[in-house]
Amino acid sequence: MKDFSANAPVPALLARAESKSRTQGAGCQVQEIRYRVMCLILSLCLLTPLFLTPLAGSQVPPPAPPQNRPVALVGGTIHPMTGPVIERGVIVFEKGKIIAIGTDVPIPPDAEVIDVQGQHVYPGLIDANSILGLTEIDSIRATRDFAETGDVNPNVRAEVAINPDSEILPVTRANGVLVALAVPRGGVLAGRSAAIVLDGWTWEDMTLKAPVGLHVYWPRMTPTQAYPYIFLSEEEQRQRGEEAIRKLKEAFREARAYWVAKKAESRHPGVPYHDVDVRWEALIPVFEGKLPVFVHADTLDQIQAAVAWAEAEKVRIVLVGGADAPMAADLLRQKDIPVIAGPILELPTREWEPYDAPFTLPARLAQAGIRYCIAGDGGAWNERNLPYHAAMATAYGLPRDEALKAITLYCARILGIDDRVGSLQVGKDATLFVATGDPLDIRTQVTRAFIQGRPVNLYNRHQRLYEKYQEKYRQRKTR
Repeated sequence: MKDFSANAPVPALLARAESKSRTQGAGCQVQEIRYRVMCLILSLCLLTPLFLTPLAGSQVPPPAPPQNRPVALVGGTIHPMTGPVIERGVIVFEKGKIIAIGTDVPIPPDAEVIDVQGQHVYPGLIDANSILGLTEIDSIRATRDFAETGDVNPNVRAEVAINPDSEILPVTRANGVLVALAVPRGGVLAGRSAAIVLDGWTWEDMTLKAPVGLHVYWPRMTPTQAYPYIFLSEEEQRQRGEEAIRKLKEAFREARAYWVAKKAESRHPGVPYHDVDVRWEALIPVFEGKLPVFVHADTLDQIQAAVAWAEAEKVRIVLVGGADAPMAADLLRQKDIPVIAGPILELPTREWEPYDAPFTLPARLAQAGIRYCIAGDGGAWNERNLPYHAAMATAYGLPRDEALKAITLYCARILGIDDRVGSLQVGKDATLFVATGDPLDIRTQVTRAFIQGRPVNLYNRHQRLYEKYQEKYRQRKTR
């Protein structure tokens, strides 16, 4: 074993092993394998610090401590979302909750008074469809934790996979997005989503509500030549779609039978004991009407099939995506099915559609009397652009006030978290931000943010890189 010196380079160790194999023949095969395994282990040990160095140098700001004294924002223009705008208003919050809001409200004597004159106060923006906290670097599989293997995983809980140290979270909240729905993906039954706040030491600290809904990804009903289906024949596409729907229906049938058996077991002592199945346990709140099903579907045939399935299963659904939702307006309005529309900043889904079909979607939903909200790209890194999805909708028919509600109050209502966030009202969480102007205007800067009364550090990776390269060109100018 003296050949395995800690100072010997890996190529040299491999060369020694190959030399031994040549000189000693087949009898050295086992020893050669041992040499190669040890060399591999040694190389991994040598490379590990290279991979860990960026992580060790991470500069994600530490989470803010709990609010320990009242805070009063004074002199700003307050946008409550549930009432008229308050000019030169005052908003006071204590222990993470709003305790007063108006133009003439008492300020506790021990409060920290912050002058925000000339600025605007808004409730934290809400991204209703994202994988924030569930992914970091697309090219590194170990940092992508938003999808499990297999097609049926209703037991997946998004909140337990949240990474509080993600670099993406500070980037996103720096633009006023303070609450997000972390959504699992993959397969047909992907799992259960969680509403999170974008600051906290642990996933428990960040979880606002979990579960929020069970997520179903409805398969395509008709063949298409769009990517990535272009690599499949029409028959293969049909077979895949039919198989996915079969798995979905079979899962609900088995889960319902399990639910009936478990209820019978608890009511009648003579009924045999049934082992716990965590997959079907996750579906019981859906059957009881306590948990909605979020169906991801865009085309008209998908939407119609999903509504028919929900009617047969007697479950509540929320439509996510809904590019063709206005075509099914009567059906959605009759069944009171809300739509999480988005992304808005994208191309039409079909070549023959007008270029502005995605841009006008929120306005068309509003005109049809369908409950809706606006979501971002559905990813992570670009979720900071959520207000600009709403801004594009305002340029194509949606009133500005409605656009603001579509990324705050309406989101909160559809996600079932409007008792805590989405508007500025007494008793709700002090999750809000202060900005220099309209958040739908790309020129507006967020100057302060609070999550449950805690002052959030807005410093982030983008600002860090801006400062770094600003210094680079400053140095070059001095040469």
